[in-house]
This record gives sequence, C-alpha cells and structure tokens, in this order.
Amino acid sequence: MHGPEIVSRTLSELMEPDKKHGNCWQYNPRSDRHSKIACWAILFDLLRNCRTLTDNIEAGSVGFGINHEMRDFKTGRKKDLDLVICTPGTDSPSSRKHKSFAALAEKHGIRLTEAELAELESLPAFTETPVGEVHLALEAKACMTAHSKAKPRLYDELSSSHLTIHGSSNYAIAAGFVMVNSSERFISPTSNPYSVAEREPTYNAHRQPKDTEGVIQKVREIQRRSDTAETGFDAIGLVVVSCVNDGTPIAVRSDPPAPKPGDLLHYDSMIRKIANLYQSRFPHR
Repeated sequence: MHGPEIVSRTLSELMEPDKKHGNCWQYNPRSDRHSKIACWAILFDLLRNCRTLTDNIEAGSVGFGINHEMRDFKTGRKKDLDLVICTPGTDSPSSRKHKSFAALAEKHGIRLTEAELAELESLPAFTETPVGEVHLALEAKACMTAHSKAKPRLYDELSSSHLTIHGSSNYAIAAGFVMVNSSERFISPTSNPYSVAEREPTYNAHRQPKDTEGVIQKVREIQRRSDTAETGFDAIGLVVVSCVNDGTPIAVRSDPPAPKPGDLLHYDSMIRKIANLYQSRFPHR
C-alpha cells in the first residue's frame, strides 16, 4: 500500500499559508487539506486493490463525490462526508466543472514517485460526478496535538459519521481514517498567531507514547459492524506519524504503539476490508 507514505510525503511540504502572519505550515487545523490528501491516497490504494471498482469505473457506472452531504433519514442529522464513491446522479444546473481523480492529485499537490505516477496513469479515468446512490462514504480525521482534549471530539465526530451514512443508506460502506501524531512536541498554528520567522515559536509538549496510545484506544472503542443489521463502521484504519510542524519531514511510524500488520486498525487491513466489501456488495454490472 502506498497511502501512508503519500500522505506523509505530501504533508511534509510547507503548503498551508497563513496570510495574516506570513507563516506556512505543514498542518493547519483550520484547513481540510490533510483530509483531502488522505482521502485521495486511500482511494488510490483502493483503485489498485479492487478490480470490481475499476470494472465499474470502466463501465461508467460509478464516479466520486467530494464533501457530499448525507442525511440520516430517521433523525434528520446532516453531515458532509469527505469522499463518496457513487452512481452518477441527476445533473445539477451548476456550472461547476467536475474534476478527474488524476487532476485532483495536481490540485492538492500530491507528491508521487515515478512508480506511483505510472500506476496512476494505468488506472481507468475516474471522474467526479453528481451523487446518486452512495456505495462508499469516507471520513478522514487527524489528531496532531492536545491529544487528551481531542479524544472526545474525535470519537463523537467519527461516530456521527457512520450513524449518518447508514441512516441515509444502510447498504453503503462506511469507512473511517485517523492520523495520529506521535511527536514529542508540535507547533500549533492556533497557538502561534504571529510570524515565527521573527519570534521563536511556542511548542506544545506531548507525553509520548501515552498520548498516542490514548487516542488509539479511543478509536478502538468506536463501533464497528460485521453485517448490515448492526451499527458501526464497516472499515476503519489508523496511521501514526511524527510531525513537529516546523518543516521537518513527516515520518510514518510503524513501531509501537502503531497498529501492527493484521490489526483491524492497520491501514492495509482497512483497504482490504473495503475492497472485499465493495466486491461483495457492488459486483460489476
């Protein structure tokens, strides 16, 4: 799987400008860039590992949607999901130009190796489309600092995602992804509202590995389901990274407490689970 390395490589670039103070960040909590990059990388791996999906793309029966609003039929709860794979819906009167999956790589500054770029070029053309029937809905989150404070919010936001997805379409695959920062310290853009080129930045100190372990444990508590009669995510994955947010390259961590291969939260397990579910629920037609 290439996803975790694509995410860390791309986020390593200083691409989040703070026009007010002249700073440029790798990660900014006020931006959804990290979620878009993670969703792109996950979809790239899914396209590489799910023949049924690529068959459906070649047949023109599916496309993708970005920031799609889903509504729980029972409660009326609404939520924008980062990415959905779907059948094409009725064309809207909007003049918005729909983008291809490959074009999004350029738009979001996705950093690919030559081998990855060659794989991307070998994939069938995948295009953004008005959303019809949702096959897969993906929500991506990050916990980069203030881990203890972030845990309840992370749990609530992810839980509301799978509830809304299945309240709208019980047969849809609900997938969640979490990126957790295991660095000893972190420069938070919200704690540094000034030019860090003119003044020494303030670092948030982390208690590692305890902070990362706490977030991983909280994610494990989120409900998962083994069939459509149950409640929870159909697949959920977690990647541990080391990010100080000072321009130092971001690294993917595989040492404890990161999930090991075979763990239900391991990134590879998430991709394989989604691929298997997609093949069984949405066979080529």
